[in-house]
Amino acid sequence: MASQKFAGAVREAASVALVALLLAIPLVGFRLVDGLRGLTIDTRFDWVAWGVSAVFLGRLAIALSGTTRRLLPDLKSVGAALSNLPGGLSRFAGGAMLIGALLLPIVPFADRYVVEIAITVLIYVMLGWGLNIVVGLAGLLDLGYVAFYAVGAYSYALLSINFGWSFWLCLPVAGLLAAAFGVMLGFPVLRLRGDYLAIVTLGFGEMIRIILLNWKDFSGGPNGISSIPRPDFFGFPFARTAEEGQTTFHQLFGLEFSPMHRIVFLYYLILILAMLTNLFTLRMRRLPLGRAWEALREDEIACRALGINPTMIKLSAFALGAMFGGFAGAFFATRQGFISPESFSFIESAVILAIVVLGGMGSQIGVVIAAAFLILVPEFLRDFSQYRMVLFGMAMVLIMLWRPQGLVSHRSPSARLGGHA
Repeated sequence: MASQKFAGAVREAASVALVALLLAIPLVGFRLVDGLRGLTIDTRFDWVAWGVSAVFLGRLAIALSGTTRRLLPDLKSVGAALSNLPGGLSRFAGGAMLIGALLLPIVPFADRYVVEIAITVLIYVMLGWGLNIVVGLAGLLDLGYVAFYAVGAYSYALLSINFGWSFWLCLPVAGLLAAAFGVMLGFPVLRLRGDYLAIVTLGFGEMIRIILLNWKDFSGGPNGISSIPRPDFFGFPFARTAEEGQTTFHQLFGLEFSPMHRIVFLYYLILILAMLTNLFTLRMRRLPLGRAWEALREDEIACRALGINPTMIKLSAFALGAMFGGFAGAFFATRQGFISPESFSFIESAVILAIVVLGGMGSQIGVVIAAAFLILVPEFLRDFSQYRMVLFGMAMVLIMLWRPQGLVSHRSPSARLGGHA
């Protein structure tokens, strides 16, 4: 009996090691070396041998100890416990996250690098919450969400440079233009579902990127748009010295000039925009329109039988989700000061969709956790520059095997029979 168990463990470890070998040979076994004679191919088969050996021994040890069978149920029970938190605990967790976000710039370890990373996380949180309206609540698979992100960014850049509009005036205009593009996307896809809807939205996102890439007179083409104006504090610029008759931010508050003032301002600005997105989404879920989104996601035929107009429901989801993408795009443009079509490739749509799916479809807190994971993990793995995306992809695969329904799959119902939402 023991020999059969050992033989089975060896076969299992050998099969896993074979898969590791097939993956490691092209990824690790070869590399390009730039030498005096140009590019040459170098081999690192010793690295492959060590890696495959480690995989074989590790898998053999796990198979012999039976750890997999004991560990997987424990992980699933932990995930189920996290997903089924009572409403009070969920609100407590959200409140704790908000307090932590408000205090982040003033904690001792919060240097410029930390605040900049937090700004990036909040941008993706806002994008995730916007896409959550379309995918998580309305159940419409959108692979071209980055198009609305690009529309918002280019709207702000062109209006501020060509017409001298301030950030506060450009922000709502960028959102409205993105919403209009959302309606433009919504009309052609009203009869499409599932894979067909995903293909059309993917094509729409690529169309926007290609137009921006080739329409040089309008968008600058591949060179992009630079020298985008930065926002000020309601008319008080973040500058060391101001023009005659103008007061700077640090003069207004009697502070010594510091470049961190602008960074912290941008941080709180995107935090406010993200929280407004969250509050709007939570409020909409309790209104008839939000309940119609969720009904459409569950069964479109039943919606029609109840007299709900799927056309208007789909268009409203596309428009509102696109609007928040436009807001995030305008902030991205003013934060970067430079935008180009390369900033709005398909991989951005894939990351935003991964945030929604990984966090749990329709879960607001899940989007925050997934955004932090997807942005921070690659950053922490920067020291492993050659392998960080491999490790990152491995982590995502393991999470989806562990929690295929998302990290936080539980959602409070919008309405209860005989009670309040």
